[in-house]
Amino acid sequence: MIIFPAIDIRGGKCVRLLKGDFEKETIFSDKPADMAKKWESMGAEYLHLVDLDGARAGAPQNLETVKSIIDAVKIPVELGGGIRTMTDIENVLGLGVARVILGSVAVRDPELVREACEKYGERVVVGIDARDGIVAVDGWGVSGDVEATELAIRMKAAGVGTIIYTDISRDGTLEGVNVEATKNLAEKSGVKIVASGGVKSIDDIKALKNVEASGIEGVICGKSIYMGALDLKAAIKIAK
Repeated sequence: MIIFPAIDIRGGKCVRLLKGDFEKETIFSDKPADMAKKWESMGAEYLHLVDLDGARAGAPQNLETVKSIIDAVKIPVELGGGIRTMTDIENVLGLGVARVILGSVAVRDPELVREACEKYGERVVVGIDARDGIVAVDGWGVSGDVEATELAIRMKAAGVGTIIYTDISRDGTLEGVNVEATKNLAEKSGVKIVASGGVKSIDDIKALKNVEASGIEGVICGKSIYMGALDLKAAIKIAK
């Protein structure tokens, strides 16, 4: 199981939002590349980057910052946020991003997801962000009118091998990860799942590790490692 430290980028800075609310932002660093190096130095094997401005704008907005992170570390990074066309995908992968995360477009244009998977294989993953089991799109501001499990099954049919599942109601809250929903999604879809949203402590890592066999590929840790509630080194040790 992989621990993915999250670096959420807004206006070129490393920030965290509460439940995806852009009005509830905490800035953790003016230099995201330095934060990336910190997590790498603590043993991180993979970084999860989100272009928050891109998610709202519908097109990548912070690629210069993303490139600075890629240049600063030796570990792979994945990127989501506003990647909605084949050109966006090609540009992002061309920067050196290991894999792209498709979100809103998975709901609106599943054929593009299929095309991207055919061309880039495992370098394409899908992010399913849900509130009470219903998918949200456009930076979590709009309902996608589809259940998370149904979308996951559709994405598997389109060729997707990995899904990042975020429980929006827990994101940034430190209330604990939704282990049951994550496990159910993995079992019902047959797709590898990366858990996200609400990770509080080492207990969450242990709980996910216990159900890893159901198809849990990893877990994204954000606020918990920034606030010191979760020891990243200890989390990585347990995950392995």
